[in-house]
Amino acid sequence: MAITTFDGFIAATKQYVSVAKTASRTSIAAAWFSVFDLAGNPGAGTLAGTSTTAGVVPTAATAGTPAINAFGGGATGYLAQVDFGSSVASRLKLFDMVFKAGAYTFNANVTLSAQPSYSARMPGGVYEDTQIWIEAVTAFTGNLSIAVTYTNQAGTAARTTGTVALGIAPTLGRMIQLPLQSGDSGVQKIESVVATVSTVGTFNVLVLRPLWSGRVKIANDGDVHDLAKTGMPVLFADSAIVIAVNADSTATGIPEIELVIANG
Repeated sequence: MAITTFDGFIAATKQYVSVAKTASRTSIAAAWFSVFDLAGNPGAGTLAGTSTTAGVVPTAATAGTPAINAFGGGATGYLAQVDFGSSVASRLKLFDMVFKAGAYTFNANVTLSAQPSYSARMPGGVYEDTQIWIEAVTAFTGNLSIAVTYTNQAGTAARTTGTVALGIAPTLGRMIQLPLQSGDSGVQKIESVVATVSTVGTFNVLVLRPLWSGRVKIANDGDVHDLAKTGMPVLFADSAIVIAVNADSTATGIPEIELVIANG
């Protein structure tokens, strides 16, 4: 059953899930970076995707993502609290990584087929607010341009990000969100990936469902966001929770996050 009242929240079973890194990555100030492949708890994941032609749906069993206990009894999971901090001033984001394709080369021109569905990870079966990001697996030479076609939240195929000239050569772990076509608010499926201009580099294409964002104002600081600030987004027992870091400096630092998941 859903949690619809504060009494329901108080009565709900809670579980605590930790996501903490013990290694830092060289970054660029005010730019988003993945820390998925860095050591910590859970252990390091593999940054490079394993399928360019179909993609995969990562889960809580995927290396690099934290384990979530089954909710049981038809219960729904909610992100009720986030206790967070970092060794550097930064903004942190949590996502459910619902789709991953790659690693694509700098000159990729790939049409995907037989893509697995991630509909079971969409609250209410609705694809609203899902986003397309690229993630640099190896450093690039030359300023990458990329175009992704996709099926939108309503099931309309052949939608496109357009050719996005990034104006940069992404470094290892760099994450960049691609714009959806005007009027779109989500993504059901990635259809094709075309990259141009660069001469070296590999990358993944991700579909991410945003869960939470918070700001570490100064180094070695943090905060606690309760349900009023998290908004209690729905989580699933197989959600693949990942962190993105946007540091004020040139290192991602050591982020530490503890999640409270209410099962009701």
